[in-house]
Amino acid sequence: MVDVFTEINIRCPLKKVSEYAANPENAPEWYVNIDSAEWQTQKPLALGSRIAFKAQFLGRQLAYVYEIAEFNPGQKLVMRTADGPFPMETTYTWEAIDDNLTKMTLRNKGNPTGFSKLFTPFMASMMKKANIKDLKKIKNLLES
Repeated sequence: MVDVFTEINIRCPLKKVSEYAANPENAPEWYVNIDSAEWQTQKPLALGSRIAFKAQFLGRQLAYVYEIAEFNPGQKLVMRTADGPFPMETTYTWEAIDDNLTKMTLRNKGNPTGFSKLFTPFMASMMKKANIKDLKKIKNLLES
């Protein structure tokens, strides 16, 4: 099992941070490895919404569909995918530290299968590095 947890403080109101991060259309702007996000269900984001992502990771092209498993606007978003070589759950949480400072957490966990299983120890450290880059990028975008 891979379980990667990262967090960052963003000098921006909680509402702005959570709305930006929870919008799948913004993912290619702040996720280093995500190339595109395409809605497969009607907007807006809600329980059961499905979004198809195309990404690159460890030199490989990935295509996967996330389904929204839990969504409490301004607090928590949980997305899950059960298809592909690496079933994954991604969780965002947001917490207001003060009126203009938000703590955002990003957690990815899953069980690699097949060929991916061989890279589990390496994958966790690579995912952590990528998540740190992603959180720094969203911080820079929202603070500027």
